[in-house]
Amino acid sequence: MTESDVPVTTFHPYRWGDPQRPAHLPPAALEALAALGVKTPKNPPVTPERIEPSPSRLPAEARTELGAVVGEEYVAVDRETRLAHTRGWSTTDLLKLRSGDAVDAPDAVVHPADHAEVVAVLAVCDRRRIAVVPYSGGTSVVGGLNPVRDRFDAVIAVDVSRLNRLEAFDEVSRTARLGAGTRGPRVEKLLRDKGFTLGHFPQSYEGASIGGYAAARSAGQSSAGYGRFDQMVVGLTVATPRGDLTIGNAPLSAAGPDLRQLFLGSEGAYGVITSVTVRVRPTPAVRIFEAWRFPSFAEGTEAMRALAQDGPLPTVLRLSDEVETQINLSDPTKMLGGGPEGCLAITGYEGREADVAYRREAAGHVLAEHGGHPLGAEPGEAWRTGRFRAPYLRDPLLDAGVLIETLETATFWSNVPSVRQAVTTALTESLAAQGTQPLVLCHISHVYETGASLYFTVACAQTDDPVNQWAQAKKAANDAIRAQGAAASHHHGIGIDHRDNHAAEIGAVGMVAVVAVKEALDPTGILNPGILV
Repeated sequence: MTESDVPVTTFHPYRWGDPQRPAHLPPAALEALAALGVKTPKNPPVTPERIEPSPSRLPAEARTELGAVVGEEYVAVDRETRLAHTRGWSTTDLLKLRSGDAVDAPDAVVHPADHAEVVAVLAVCDRRRIAVVPYSGGTSVVGGLNPVRDRFDAVIAVDVSRLNRLEAFDEVSRTARLGAGTRGPRVEKLLRDKGFTLGHFPQSYEGASIGGYAAARSAGQSSAGYGRFDQMVVGLTVATPRGDLTIGNAPLSAAGPDLRQLFLGSEGAYGVITSVTVRVRPTPAVRIFEAWRFPSFAEGTEAMRALAQDGPLPTVLRLSDEVETQINLSDPTKMLGGGPEGCLAITGYEGREADVAYRREAAGHVLAEHGGHPLGAEPGEAWRTGRFRAPYLRDPLLDAGVLIETLETATFWSNVPSVRQAVTTALTESLAAQGTQPLVLCHISHVYETGASLYFTVACAQTDDPVNQWAQAKKAANDAIRAQGAAASHHHGIGIDHRDNHAAEIGAVGMVAVVAVKEALDPTGILNPGILV
């Protein structure tokens, strides 16, 4: 299966992905979990039919005005639609919904058809003091869809899923303008028909959309070859309470600060992104994935650094530590079934046949010089074909009583070992102090000349209060990241979870600038209040 073959589906409110393809834990995983002290929760998750959001607080007059803008049928106040737009996809978000807690449900969900309707909706909300949560794919894992609502008469979600067209395509310049609500699989289908690809495949690919990619500075698994999403963006259309902006009339410009960078990563706090113009590339003629084994994470990291700094770069470059390798996340169907010894690296090459052959051979020499041992294409292909299945495992793990969550950061190469150690220690000590000895996994999945991202997966037995259990562990990890001088987030964004770390990272003067932009574009503060700022 290729990325463009992945279907666009409607998700269950708190279970990831295609409802027709649920995941099941292999027997070896169940045995391993029992050894960790994991027990099935006393109470099964509350079914969606039994979850009742609070009554909608949207005034009738406001509903009428919004209906006049988008059409009455596109202002939804029914339980199912509001529930489907409650929070995002962090484990904390899911645990709350599973317990029946839908207190953060929006009072209504509005579905505008185009940019002009988004501008008009914001005007109504600004006048009536209604908070607005811009909603694209809804896949935030840092509380980015959980606004602070106490200063507002109501909260609505502005769902841009109707803005899902290929609005313009320039084959000569190799750019495409896409509606912000276009989800990842649909993007690839639209571009494949033109002979092109975006090349952006985050693990949230099945649910995430173009607008969310931009708003959170998303990074996909092929970032070594295609770049991070913010590197792909050449233009944006944004609606704000002060009016609209069209940004980007050339690849780069020296005409003052680049306003694209102002909205990339802004998480809906500055405006609603309605379309994004991106760089695209021809569909690759050749695609090869393979695996390498390194004796240790330190040796594998040195190999990653050598390729990132001196080349040649594969399209995909990823290194799992010893624990993640043993658990075998490279093949979700065999999770906890035992992977190879040492550390597993995945390399992927896409492009023209001659270019792929050259990069594969030259990179192979570098990997071997740094102690790598080739494992061939089979584990590489298992990772490629299974990487979108890994998020499906969270649901059966939560069902079984496992607290499972991820977090990520980025730092310079010289600081990678100490950041990894500090975060692993913080998570282990926090969770062990709560009586739940964890497994802490780590991998490098995005590399740059000067540094890399570190992505952690944490698993342990749930306590009676798993939301508080993770809150304590996440704070310990965030504190460790800040103490090490690493980034508050590499690609998950700020939301609520990283807001304090972000403020500390940019300092008091930096926050003055961030707040000033918010006040200039959104003077009444209706856009995603409490998020980012």
